Amino acid sequence: MITNLMKRRSLLKGLGAAALTPSLSFIPKPKKDTPVLRVAHITDVHLKNDLGAPKKFERCLHHIQQHSPKVDLILNGGDIVFDMNKEKRSDIDAQWKLMEMMMKNENDIPVKYCLGNHDIWWNEDSKNEIFYGKQYSLDRLELKEPYYSFKQNGWKFIILDSTHQDIDDTWYIGKLGDRQMQWLTTELKNTPKKTPIVIMSHIPILTSVLMIQDNVVNRWEFLGGDMHTDCAELTNLFYEYSNIKLCLSGHIHIRDKVVYNDVTYICDGAVSGAWWDGIRRQTKPGYGLIDLYADGSFNESYITY
Repeated sequence: MITNLMKRRSLLKGLGAAALTPSLSFIPKPKKDTPVLRVAHITDVHLKNDLGAPKKFERCLHHIQQHSPKVDLILNGGDIVFDMNKEKRSDIDAQWKLMEMMMKNENDIPVKYCLGNHDIWWNEDSKNEIFYGKQYSLDRLELKEPYYSFKQNGWKFIILDSTHQDIDDTWYIGKLGDRQMQWLTTELKNTPKKTPIVIMSHIPILTSVLMIQDNVVNRWEFLGGDMHTDCAELTNLFYEYSNIKLCLSGHIHIRDKVVYNDVTYICDGAVSGAWWDGIRRQTKPGYGLIDLYADGSFNESYITY
């Protein structure tokens, strides 16, 4: 009797273990470590006192500040104001005054900026004035150079100046130029290999969106102002540095994500959508929300506000 009871207990014990084993696969995995930094990437705000832009941008800024966990840093990817190209000085002053007032009154989060093509004063009649080119915007943003780097919470951020006049002075082109390319090369070389890097430019370094243009007939033709013309040189350079994790851009107002050689290239649409006139193709007005982790990984999403 005792022997049979012991056998039965052993059998039940074995069955219990067998029944429990499959359930182990359903035990929730530990959550990923808390991010060391949460970033909002806004781009192409195109702010002016028209088209309902101030109220809509205010809504966007408030939306960013309501996240939990909170956003630690805003990256503004350029086209900060609606347009400076060939505009009157009084109109330019008004756009920047509005931007500064809104960022002071409606935002409590630190902001880092890069310049877009609409933030440059290319008025051919004013080439002798001190504000011709990028100097006006640099002064308003209190920047010494249009490209720079900084570190925060274990990550390095490199801000590029991607907009330059083309050789005929009638259009802009996406590139770095020799001086900035050398600076970037030195920055990457001097960055510890364990320090993860985010790069922000206004014009995309690499994008797939150009292949859905409406003007495609028998072949694709990419304008030099739509994507970096030094894309091959930059991607070759990035291939040497596995700590480059993410490249952020704007300019095309369409959400886009490309992964090439383990570097993720993201265009985060536009805060202004279709220049404050609804949706740009299928991309609603919005911004990027990015969680950065100590191990160099990240999570990202596009948020419509």
